[in-house]
Order: sequence, then C-alpha cells, then structure tokens
Amino acid sequence: MSQLARRSIPEQYGRLVSLSLPCEGVSLAGFLAQAKGQPRVYWESQRDHVTFAGFGAALELFAYGETRFTQIQRQARELFTDAVVLDETEPLAAPRLFGGFAFRDDFVPDDAWSDFPPAHFVLPHYQLTSVEGRKWLTINAHIGLEDDPAELGEALTAALQARIAALQAAEGRAQTTAPPPPRDYNMPMPYDAWETMLNAAIGRIRSGELKKVVLSRVAEARYDQPVSVDAALKYLAEHYAESYRFLFEPRPYRAFYGATPELLVQVDGHRVVTMGLAGSIRRGSSPHEDEAMAAELLASAKDRHEHALVVERIKARLTPLTSQLTIGETGVMRLSNIQHLHTPIEGRLHSSQGVLPVVDALHPTPALGGEPKEIALPLIGQLEPITRGWFGAPVGWMDRHLDGQFAVAIRSAVAQKDRVWMYAGAGIVADSDPQKEWDETALKFAPMKNALGIS
Repeated sequence: MSQLARRSIPEQYGRLVSLSLPCEGVSLAGFLAQAKGQPRVYWESQRDHVTFAGFGAALELFAYGETRFTQIQRQARELFTDAVVLDETEPLAAPRLFGGFAFRDDFVPDDAWSDFPPAHFVLPHYQLTSVEGRKWLTINAHIGLEDDPAELGEALTAALQARIAALQAAEGRAQTTAPPPPRDYNMPMPYDAWETMLNAAIGRIRSGELKKVVLSRVAEARYDQPVSVDAALKYLAEHYAESYRFLFEPRPYRAFYGATPELLVQVDGHRVVTMGLAGSIRRGSSPHEDEAMAAELLASAKDRHEHALVVERIKARLTPLTSQLTIGETGVMRLSNIQHLHTPIEGRLHSSQGVLPVVDALHPTPALGGEPKEIALPLIGQLEPITRGWFGAPVGWMDRHLDGQFAVAIRSAVAQKDRVWMYAGAGIVADSDPQKEWDETALKFAPMKNALGIS
C-alpha cells in the first residue's frame, strides 16, 4: 500500500466545512438541468417527504474487494469525524455521501459499467435538499487542518449566495422534452436461451442443491443523441412516485438511475427499517380485476414460498444485530404496472454503528440473490451471460452520523452517452415456469422502457 493510501481522508484532503442557506425558487429538475456536464446525484423518497440532489464532487470515495463495505465505512467516518457544519438551521441539509456498490465484490467493470467500480461514493460540492417543499442549498469544501473554519464562513456564504442567484435566474430556461424513440432496440438474450438458463437453475433447485436463485436479463437501446436521463427521471417522478428514485452520474453522460420499490435498509441511530419484497403479478385493468389479481398473488403457493424465503433470511441476518425485531403482516404493494408481496420489518439495533454494517449483513437478500447465497451467487455468475454491474445492488446515501437509507437498485438502467442498458430479474424456485418468468421480467422492464420512449 502506498504512503498516500495509508493517509487518512483529512490528511489527504483537509477538514470538511459545510454551510447551508435557504434556496427557494429552484426546482429539482431545474437544479439537475443546470448541473449537466458535471457529476450529479439525486435521491427522492416520497414516503419520507425529503429529496436530495447534488452536483460537482468535493470528494470521492472508492473501495474494492471483500472488505469494500468496511473500507467505505472507515473513509466516511474519517471524513465526517472533524467536519464543521457552520449552519444547522435545517439538519437534513447537512452534508451527506451518495453512491452505492456493485452486486458482486469481485466485479470487474465492463463496457457498460466502466465508470462504476465495486464501491463509489460522492460528496457533492453543491447539495440541494427539499424538506416538505422547503429547499436548502449546501456547499461543501475542504480547508487545511490548521485553518480556522469560522474564517471561511464569509467566503462560503458569498459563494453560496452567488450560486443560489444563478440557479434562480436560470430556473425555467431548461425544458425537458420527451425522449425520442431509439434508433435501435434489442434484447441480447432470446427466449430459448432464457428457457435453457432457467431450466438449468430449476433442475438444481429440484435436486435440493438450493431453494431459490434470481436470474436476470438485459435490454439495450441506442439513440442518435445522448440518452435523455433528465426526461426519464421526470417520467419516473410522474408515474412511479411511490418508488425510491435515484441518479448516480459520477462522470458526465455516464449515469445509473431508476425507480425501485425495494428498500434494502434505513438506519437512524438504533432504529432499523427494511422489508421483504418478492412475488409479483400484473395490475388489473379495473378495480375489480385489480383486487382479483392481488388475491391471486396472496393465494399463490409459489409466490408465498418465494416471499417467505426472503423474509426468513432477512430475519436470520438481522436477529444477531438487534435487541428487538418485528415482522409485520404480509400484504400487497401496488405499483403503477405491477403488484408485489410485501412484508414490513422493523427493529432496534444493539449498537449504533451506522447503516453500512447492516447493508453488508443484508446484501444480497434472496430477493435479488438466492438462498443459500453461497450457492446462488456462483450459479448466477455461471448462468447469466452479462454482468450485473450495479443492478440489484445497494444504492443510496449516508449522513455525517453514518446513518442512511439504501434501496435495492432494481427497475434501473445504466446510460453511456447514446446507449442504455436496462435490467430485469425474476426469482426462480422449484415451481417456476420459464414463460411466466419471462412475462414477469417484461413487466419489470416497463418503467424504464416507458421512461425512455420505447414502445
């Protein structure tokens, strides 16, 4: 390890200093539009009434290998331990890191994922926070360890005021238009290859080698111009508001984004919240049919079995970490085009160590990996012809207390200039039927296809 790598984050970059000011008259869409050409991040959860967006990179954290979660935890702790927040009028506007992890710790980025290493987090230079409609702009900067943070306050205030004025003046200028249809659209895996892959997995399950494995396929589209990520996010906000919507764009026009219904984990001090989400069926074309479809899902032995595997494994992984754990009643989560079996889970952690140790314990749940994962993960690597990259992996944020919120990155796509790859997976158990699983993945492709103007 080099001498530079052994130095702490403050020794390398200096002390973090942060300042926030009210920033009314600026929309999230306008903010992101003005940030084009720079690193951008975005996270929105309607359930929490809080939205974050950021651009520029005051600092980036990277990690590789089996210890990537603990590496990022250590770096984040070093970054925030002596950080100075000059104004805490709105605590949620305090600095936070945005990013995520690849599905596998031994992931080697290929063409689609060349800008997405196994672990990558960004501290935005400018961060916009919306709390129940009120907005704050935060600036993050670094100073020497011997410097007085208070002396920087006036300069940061001036920089922040100038940026707010520029954002307000530009609001409404950038128009987000619907994306044009792609020049080319294809699914590299034909149905017969899918059927062969699933039958191989089903045979292993029926032999008793494992209980479940999640297998995915990819769709690809090419455009005559850069992929309209902003238009896609606008569509997802309008049609999938109940999901966790995210954008991680570490390099201009290299973006991972989506609208996922699945919370991996949220940690706030000792409180931990997660969910079991597995088992799917389409929405009905009428309220009566919708209820009938939900009842069919709840009565499906195959889907209940798949769902139970997820809930039981989450329970097993959280029990050693918690002093109290409550498994809620299983119901149906309704999204715009699909319904899922859903079980809320909440507990109290033995110790308050932040969100990443829990992320490490839970990822991947059987909802995206399989059971047992020690057999399912190698099997996924053997059967899937295309690497998953960050699909199905933890993506989210953490604050200066190391608490945070991470979702499972499904219903997602990765864009690289004029090309985009979309991913969808299905949980395979002994009673799975390849055609029905193919149809289920088609439903799961719909949010991203519609957002990208693909009929």
